[in-house]
Amino acid sequence: MNPAWRDETTEAAILNDISLDEPWNLIEQFSTLVRLSGSRDEAKAVTLITDRLTEWGIDYEVHHPTCLISLPGPATLRTLGDEGRTYTVKTPSFSPDTGGQEVEAELLYVPGRQASSGLDLFAEQRTAQGQDLRGKIVMTEGLGIAARGFDLGESGAVAAIFINPGERIHEGITTTTWGSPDLQSLGRTPPVPILTINRPDGEDLIEQLKRGPVRVAFSNQTDTGWRQIPIIVAEVRGEKRPDEFVLFHGHLDSWHVGIGDNATGDATLLELARVFKQHEGKLDRTLRIAWWSGHSHGRYAGSTWYADTYAHDILHNCVSHINCDSPGCRWATVYEDVSWMIEAEAFCQQVIRDVTGMESTGEGHVLRAGDCSFNNLGVTTCFMLSSTMPKELVEEKGYHPVGGCGGNIAWHTEDDTLEIADRENLLRDMKVYATAVIRSLNAPIPPFDYRATVDELRDAVTGYQRAAADRFDFSRSRAALDTLRSSLDTFYGAVREDSDEARMKSYAAAQRNLSRILVTLGYTADGRFRQDPARGIPALPLFVAARDLADASVDERHLLINELTRAQNQVIWELEQAAALVS
Repeated sequence: MNPAWRDETTEAAILNDISLDEPWNLIEQFSTLVRLSGSRDEAKAVTLITDRLTEWGIDYEVHHPTCLISLPGPATLRTLGDEGRTYTVKTPSFSPDTGGQEVEAELLYVPGRQASSGLDLFAEQRTAQGQDLRGKIVMTEGLGIAARGFDLGESGAVAAIFINPGERIHEGITTTTWGSPDLQSLGRTPPVPILTINRPDGEDLIEQLKRGPVRVAFSNQTDTGWRQIPIIVAEVRGEKRPDEFVLFHGHLDSWHVGIGDNATGDATLLELARVFKQHEGKLDRTLRIAWWSGHSHGRYAGSTWYADTYAHDILHNCVSHINCDSPGCRWATVYEDVSWMIEAEAFCQQVIRDVTGMESTGEGHVLRAGDCSFNNLGVTTCFMLSSTMPKELVEEKGYHPVGGCGGNIAWHTEDDTLEIADRENLLRDMKVYATAVIRSLNAPIPPFDYRATVDELRDAVTGYQRAAADRFDFSRSRAALDTLRSSLDTFYGAVREDSDEARMKSYAAAQRNLSRILVTLGYTADGRFRQDPARGIPALPLFVAARDLADASVDERHLLINELTRAQNQVIWELEQAAALVS
């Protein structure tokens, strides 16, 4: 669990062998491919990768699961009347559609707001609650997030138009179903069509509304259905603990040619596969490298299929997962707001410091985004994105927050082309990822500190107690967390003083099983073998009902107390099992 652990000789040899030749060649070839999930261009991308894996003698499989995928089709919007005009609009994946038939209605503007940060992009932002919007097409600010669509639809609107923050319209997805749905998660899409429009056109429509009523006609189409998508999984086997593995992964599909999101990540995965294969005799654990489809057009359908299909292998053997999305982008020279779970924070910061000499900041509680499809299985996350543009440069350029491309607003647009990739930044980021991988593979105890996780859970309980006031008592949960924290102090003290190889394996197994409890508690409410929705999930979500106690009616309060009582019973039981693991 020492975040500074390193095998200097092996690490230096691996970093020295990383070059730009193979990854840049792949990026250039990807710059001609629109890699929609399950498309011919994506199949060509698979061949480009697997041909190289074959040439280098790297073992791999290509899976073709059938997943629910949604590809946006054409959309139209025009104002009616003598001075009517046509606007450019898009429709997101999984939006209900009109089958291309126009629908006419009065336009109504409901003031909203744009996201103020990358974190805010994925926050729960409710719009127009309690308003009578029956028969109206409602327009507001944002990217068309599904939770907003639910509110607008339930208010009686016939459609919603979201004004994007810039000149370009960002492609996106509306469903909150994580991966392909099952009976429990089916139906988490907006009940009405969703359109997106750029800011200048949105502001033009707002000005028209100030002068009087505006009627519009819109249409949209989506191609939504079950289709096969490709997943490439390669392995470089470890020598000492080959069953244990680190999962290093990123998404293959793209919006448009998607260079910064995520051709640079795909190229990083390929280059590190090549380099680690050259050094496979020096690896203790196995490196498993995966390229997912279904990220953009199936809400992480590929990685979710893998989590479902190989759940027990992951539970027993996966040490951690390292997501590789949008490295090596133009102007991305700092590591600010990098995502990692809190137990991996010191490790990730040490890696970045050792490779680049820079300090870094991160989100200690990982967003419900990216291909973090392993939270329910209790796997620690190291990284979601990597380097980004300095905040001062973002402000200087007048850029708005985005969810990738190193902060470039080409994210999810037609502008995410070859110029978004930067050779020097890519080489640096590849070395950061390689360092994180080799240390995770070879450290006797994976370098994570779950005392930080317990502290995060304890802070969450304190917040829930504050919200509940005297209406519910969380003291039993706090006591269980205190007991676990003390046990972990003893556990890590023993680890520091021990060097016996057999006992180190035992310590590592105990820590891995500990993560299965703490990560699952920290990030999921729907259970170990189901996926929570793709919306903001706070730490220890089983207790989130505490936030509703203050404003609840008498009847609702009884229900909430029952909910929290049962949740607390579960949480305490899990914490007791965690304490027993490390005692």
